[in-house]
Amino acid sequence: MAAQTVVPSDEELLQAQADLWRHSLCYLTPFALRCAVELGIPTAIHRLGINPESYLLVDGIPDEVHINHTSLVLSATSKRYIDAAMGLADWFKKDVVTPPFEELHGATLFHESLESLDPDYHKMVNEALHAHDNFGIPIAMREFSQLFKGIQSVTCCCGPSGDDAFAKALVKAFPHIKCTVLAYPKKIDKKQADGLINYVEGDMFSFIPPAQVVWLKLVLHHYTDEDCVKILAQCRKAIPSRKDGGKVIIADIVIDYSPGPILETHLLMDVAMMTMTKGRQRDEKEWREIFMKAGFSDYKLLKKFGARGVFEVYP
Repeated sequence: MAAQTVVPSDEELLQAQADLWRHSLCYLTPFALRCAVELGIPTAIHRLGINPESYLLVDGIPDEVHINHTSLVLSATSKRYIDAAMGLADWFKKDVVTPPFEELHGATLFHESLESLDPDYHKMVNEALHAHDNFGIPIAMREFSQLFKGIQSVTCCCGPSGDDAFAKALVKAFPHIKCTVLAYPKKIDKKQADGLINYVEGDMFSFIPPAQVVWLKLVLHHYTDEDCVKILAQCRKAIPSRKDGGKVIIADIVIDYSPGPILETHLLMDVAMMTMTKGRQRDEKEWREIFMKAGFSDYKLLKKFGARGVFEVYP
């Protein structure tokens, strides 16, 4: 017997059409934002004191917490990003490992291959990565300062950004801490030795300089689960026992399924990572599984921090 088709009510049909319009046209929201940025509207709004949201899109604000996010908006709404997202259906049908962005452009995001293809675009997405990764460092140093009390040495693993902003903030707040930054050679070339931070060339998959604490800030979401386990296994080798203060501190996105705007942000960021990189965003259960596979015995989710979370992971 054929299944009966349930016909929605008139009210349900009208609401369904309105919802369909909204879902089909909501892509225009970021383009309207891009248009506003390109026209300098956020700066004008900020000067008038109308809307605090414009604060993150204004240049020249002398505030340690302020980092201009214009490059992030322009990167996320760029043709290269949009074209990669437009190919998601074809990408799923092929069942390939290479992310849509890399498959389409023949270059890896944040990598020198992209610099060779399009130097200006490469510069912009790296500025966007800087804004994404380093916004809120002064806030974090206040919120999580207790994590570093009594700590004698820290290794900061930079990941794709190669950025040492957190390391500089750390040694400023805790001058007694011996701080090492591990980054790829091309990233190291751009650093200025100041005697406070020890820069080491290398990659996280092969070796991590020993320290009491290894710090990973917005690094692991760029990688697959398997690669995260490999990186964390190296972290495990680099630190002493828990009794001697050994731990890995991870600041990264932690998907929270509680209804609200943060959940929407998390899910959109997950799709973006899938489209542009080999990584993804994870919920607490998925993080726990990775920690255990890498050989750790326990962990603690210390606090939610905007869209991010901070873990202490113990050997």
